[in-house]
Amino acid sequence: MVIKRRTFLKAAALATTSLWVPRFLQAHARPGALAPNGKILVVIQLSGGNDGLNTVIPTRNDIYYRERPRLGIARDKALPLTGEAGLHPALPALKNLYDAGELAVLHNVGYPNPDRSHFRSMDIWHSASPASEYWSTGWLGRYLDAQCAGSTRQCEAPVLEIDDTLSLALKGERRKGLALQEPRQLYETARSPYFTDYSAAQSSREDDDSPAGYLYKTMAETLSSAEYLFEKSRVKLSRAGYPATGLGKHFKTVASLILGGAETSVYYLSLGSFDTHINQAAQQKRLFTELNDALAAFSTDLKNQGRWNDVLVVTFSEFGRRVSQNASGGTDHGTANQMFFLGGSLKQKGLLNALPDLRDLDDGDLKFSVDFRQVYATLLERWLDTAANPVLGQSFEALPFL
Repeated sequence: MVIKRRTFLKAAALATTSLWVPRFLQAHARPGALAPNGKILVVIQLSGGNDGLNTVIPTRNDIYYRERPRLGIARDKALPLTGEAGLHPALPALKNLYDAGELAVLHNVGYPNPDRSHFRSMDIWHSASPASEYWSTGWLGRYLDAQCAGSTRQCEAPVLEIDDTLSLALKGERRKGLALQEPRQLYETARSPYFTDYSAAQSSREDDDSPAGYLYKTMAETLSSAEYLFEKSRVKLSRAGYPATGLGKHFKTVASLILGGAETSVYYLSLGSFDTHINQAAQQKRLFTELNDALAAFSTDLKNQGRWNDVLVVTFSEFGRRVSQNASGGTDHGTANQMFFLGGSLKQKGLLNALPDLRDLDDGDLKFSVDFRQVYATLLERWLDTAANPVLGQSFEALPFL
C-alpha cells in the first residue's frame, strides 16, 4: 500500500507528540500510581495580559475612578465581594463560587524586574525562571521529570494541554505533556487506514533502532494511546449545559476525562487575547462571558458527580495592565496582577491579601508583593504532592490557601 506523503507526515507528527502516553497507559494498570492523592490541577492561561483592576474592582477607591474616567466599572455594576471590592459583572458564576467559599483571589502577584513583552513575560511564567535567565524547560514539564527522579518504575504523571500545540510550561528535559484538541480527533486520526496499516506492516521491526523503526514503533504506541483517551472521554456527563464556545468545549473534554477516570494530574487550557489596548470594555466582557459560562458548567458537572473537591482550577496572565486608561479606550502593558483559585478544598477563601495600593505605584504600575513561584511551590507541594525545590530550582515559601 502506498501511503500519501501528507497523511504520513500528519500521522508521524501525531505520533511524535505522544511519546509519553504509552507509559501513562502502563501506569493506568496500577490505579493511583500516577496521582497518589487523586488531586487534579486545571490551569487556565489568560493570554495577552488581563486587566486585573477591571476584574476585581476596587469599588471604594477614588484613584481608580480618577485614572479611569471612561473605563472604570461603576460601583453599582460590580458584583460585590466585600465593602471595598467587586467582580466584573460578566463573572456571576465566580461570584456564586465566592459566596459558597469555593473561590480565592490572590492580589499583587508578579516577579522582580518585570518584563512587559508578551513573549518574554509568558516565558518567565512558563519556565519559572528569574527574569534575567532563559530556561528551555517549563515548570510542569520539570514536574513530569521529577516524578521519576531516583526511580526505575514508569512513573510519569500525565499532563494534557487542550490545544493544537504544546506550551513551554509542559516541556521537561526528559518528558513532555501531550497537546490535543479533542480525544475523538486523536482517535480518528490514529485509526485512519494509512496509520493503522502502516503501523501493522512495521510490527515486525521491534528490534529496529533506526530512526524509521523508532517512528514506526511510536506510531503503533500512539494508536493504543488514542484508543485509551477516547474511551476515557466517552463518559456520560451530567446536564451541565456546556456552552458551544472554544473554552466551553475544552472544559467539556477535561470533565469527560476526569469523570472517565483518566490518570491525568494536570490539564492546561488557554483563553485570549486579553491584550486590550483598544476597546477594552467590549473585549474583556466577551472573554469573561466565555470564561464564566465554561466554569459554571464545569463546576456544576463536577459537583453533581462528586469530584469538585478533587479539582483545583487556577488562572493566571503574563502581566496586568497599567493603572491609567489610555486614549484608545483601553489599557497598556503593566506588571502585577491577581490569580484566582477555584475548588471545593480551599483552606482559605475570599480575598487572600490586600487589594493593590494605588497610592504606591512604580512609574504608573502596580507593585508586586507575591512572587508567582510561591504559588507554584504551593501547588506542587500541597496539591500535587511533589517537592517544589527540584522543580523550581530554589526554595519558595508556600502559601496557606491550600
